[in-house]
Amino acid sequence: MRGTFRVPAHGPVVSRPFPTPSSSEEGEDEDRFIDRPCYEFNDELTTSWNDRHCSHCRHYLTARCPHIDEFLDDVEDLSPE
Repeated sequence: MRGTFRVPAHGPVVSRPFPTPSSSEEGEDEDRFIDRPCYEFNDELTTSWNDRHCSHCRHYLTARCPHIDEFLDDVEDLSPE
């Protein structure tokens, strides 16, 4: 008697970390990266991450982002002198 070979109907399970809620201490400065009219959700992420934050946008840190200079300026502010 032979057993049957089972093929999973779904793709491999990919573990992704859950988004962390932003703290209220970050304040208004962080709000400038939320809910922009150019936001397009990155479909590579799970739908639970669709919170209109720039970091989850399809254009985030790419040449297609109309605000790339603003992101780069923000990173330069954090670099040591």
